[in-house]
Amino acid sequence: MYFCNMVNLEKYEAVIGLEIHAQLSTESKLFCGDAISFGAEPNTHVSPITLGHPGTLPKTNTKAIEYAIKMGLACNCRIAENNYFARKNYFYPDLPKGYQISQHTTPICIGGNIIIKTEDGEKSIQLNRIHLEEDAGKSIHDISPTDTLIDLNRAGTPLIEMVTEPCIHSAQDAFLFVTEVRKLVRWLGVCDGNMEEGSLRCDANISVRLKGETTLGTKVEVKNLNSIRNIKKAIEFEIERLINLIETGGTIIQQTRSFDANNDTTFSIRDKEDANDYRYFPDPDLAPFHLTKEFIESIKQNLPLLPSIIKKEWKIKYELSDYDIEQLCENKEEAEFFIALAKQTNYYKAAANWIMGPIRAYLNESYTSYASLEKLIPYLVELLNLVEEQKINFSVASNKVFKAIVENPQSPIQFAEANNLLQTNSLDEINFWIAEVLNNNPEKVIEYKKGKKGLIGLFVGEVKKISKGKADPKMTTQLLENELSK
Repeated sequence: MYFCNMVNLEKYEAVIGLEIHAQLSTESKLFCGDAISFGAEPNTHVSPITLGHPGTLPKTNTKAIEYAIKMGLACNCRIAENNYFARKNYFYPDLPKGYQISQHTTPICIGGNIIIKTEDGEKSIQLNRIHLEEDAGKSIHDISPTDTLIDLNRAGTPLIEMVTEPCIHSAQDAFLFVTEVRKLVRWLGVCDGNMEEGSLRCDANISVRLKGETTLGTKVEVKNLNSIRNIKKAIEFEIERLINLIETGGTIIQQTRSFDANNDTTFSIRDKEDANDYRYFPDPDLAPFHLTKEFIESIKQNLPLLPSIIKKEWKIKYELSDYDIEQLCENKEEAEFFIALAKQTNYYKAAANWIMGPIRAYLNESYTSYASLEKLIPYLVELLNLVEEQKINFSVASNKVFKAIVENPQSPIQFAEANNLLQTNSLDEINFWIAEVLNNNPEKVIEYKKGKKGLIGLFVGEVKKISKGKADPKMTTQLLENELSK
């Protein structure tokens, strides 16, 4: 592995551009009706068009075009009204036609940006373009000891490729950018973002130069990074490797490399091709397509409210912390569920806490989605209101009442009353429990009176136990302090 001392590292600036391939969540492929399904038996979702048989004619998937426009609008891109597909000529064993159909030279989405939040504040990562293209199949090297196996199920799957400008200068910022992209494609519903399944992949173009220089250095490309962690690790390794080459008098060769996740290093695959190696020309079998302003506007009008807008609105409307807002905006389903709760209660912070606590825990354990809880929203609102109004202890509410209403939808107050779970503020009852706790813990009482005031939490907890959560914690604390001060 290559290492550089910190003095040398500080002399240089990394320049990084990313290419992110996102498989679109359409039901069929980009140019034919073959189904798309991860994990299907090899070579079962293929047809003469997928296999590139002579005489077959492709037809463009309109839904894929809609998804590309959707992503472009969300990224502030200009949408090109006049479009066509080109053939990108190169041979891979898992690309049956011997060429890939792409928009590389004429992207449907031009420019744009995505904002990332760093320790130093917000940064705008500029996009060069977003274009449509078809995916290749998959070569499998680890099943047969002597042969490479080919699965063409993925061949022809619609992709958008997002290409940034060379404006990223650290592995951490690249990490944050890809994280934001994955969140955005999931929010829009254009891609599932599952990197472990290959539906979101990243190529990183990396070069280094002395700080203050404006000319780009010779770049290397690390291909097919399939986890956000690996993107960061690969870029970190390459930056050090390139600086080490310069410092030791070596020559940087423009090449394509791959990442070895076993030791967090990269290795060379081939010298890098230039664009003219691909011999682009308009695909003669696909007619150009024109997008009307009305069509683009209709997609814009149906865009969901984006996280960047929601975060600003929630800060004012619900007075939530930045942490709460970031957490709730991690996925669209959760954000929409919070909005549904917030429409029926003014306890916004409590609604956020319930979602980030008991509700999330339940969904994770039961492997279900927020859709399964939609019918329970009135009961959940009633439950969190009861807790905030100190009629039910939170622990009892989350561990007993919540579980009961999930299993059998019913009014929380009726369940609590039937099972004697309502919190009490009766002085007689609470003082009775306090006396029992203090009598059972004489040594702790002495320690408290000698100055160990932190023991008040222990006493409150013990009262909570013997009262089965019925004792009002605030009143209990006050009465305990009064009793212990005697």
